[in-house]
Amino acid sequence: MTHAGIDCEWDAARLAAWSQPRLARVEAALSRWVGVEAPVLLGDAMRYAVLDGGKRLRPLLVLAASEAVGGNEDAALRAACAAELIHAYSLVHDDLPCMDNDVLRRGKPTVHVQYGEADALLAGDALQALAFELLTPEGAGIAPAVQARLCRLLARAAGSEGMAGGQAIDLASVGQALDEASLRQMHRLKTGALLQGSVEMGAACAEQVPAEALAALRDYGAAMGLAFQVVDDILDVTADSETLGKTAGKDAASDKPTYVSLLGLQGAQAEAVQLLREALAALDRCPLPETGALRALARMVVERDR
Repeated sequence: MTHAGIDCEWDAARLAAWSQPRLARVEAALSRWVGVEAPVLLGDAMRYAVLDGGKRLRPLLVLAASEAVGGNEDAALRAACAAELIHAYSLVHDDLPCMDNDVLRRGKPTVHVQYGEADALLAGDALQALAFELLTPEGAGIAPAVQARLCRLLARAAGSEGMAGGQAIDLASVGQALDEASLRQMHRLKTGALLQGSVEMGAACAEQVPAEALAALRDYGAAMGLAFQVVDDILDVTADSETLGKTAGKDAASDKPTYVSLLGLQGAQAEAVQLLREALAALDRCPLPETGALRALARMVVERDR
């Protein structure tokens, strides 16, 4: 998509140059921390769920927000990995037969197809627990107040007022005709809460951040998080399974309400553009001197093809 009138301070090359070393740090940390001391089959399932796949958008949002506020680097890396572990656990559980019953994720068989339902369930449980363990290290030079804030933000984003609550609404809405306000609320919780929480966790890696900056980052995260799900709805009908790395057309086949089913394809595309504008406008209000990475990540979310 082309978005006339939206600034392009960072081009794709600059975003890639910024992202690549940070992604390498995240991958190395996840490889060190995930499933290493677990019983062998459980550890294998945990690593299968997390490593070598995914956009790693949530870790990048944590790191970009932390850099914008001058946050603690170790706290930011741990928060970035914790957000990705919560995301990975949610995918493992969402793919189970009792939820969305999907067989393809990140271009490979889902965890329950590869390891069985029981080990997939346990792997998700263990990834969720590990996320909070990473946020509370001993003797790591991270202030206890920062650790506590990070745990609270992640728990809120993942729980009944966030991701789990959104999934419950999603399951209850199959075959239902939701209005736009109800659909927005479902997506805001199911997908948007963890993306917004990732931004807020990055900001929480600094011990002091101006209230005006926190409010702007919160608004940015809310708009960008919802935009991500709108684009997911669009890609579900415009991309194929090989490109997406997951089953295309699943929402329509499952009779799930989406932005495309409610607004049509063009209406959903216009909504994604509007949400991108809202995210960038929030950063325009932010008094922090460097938000280029956050701007580029928001554009990447809306312009992606997978």
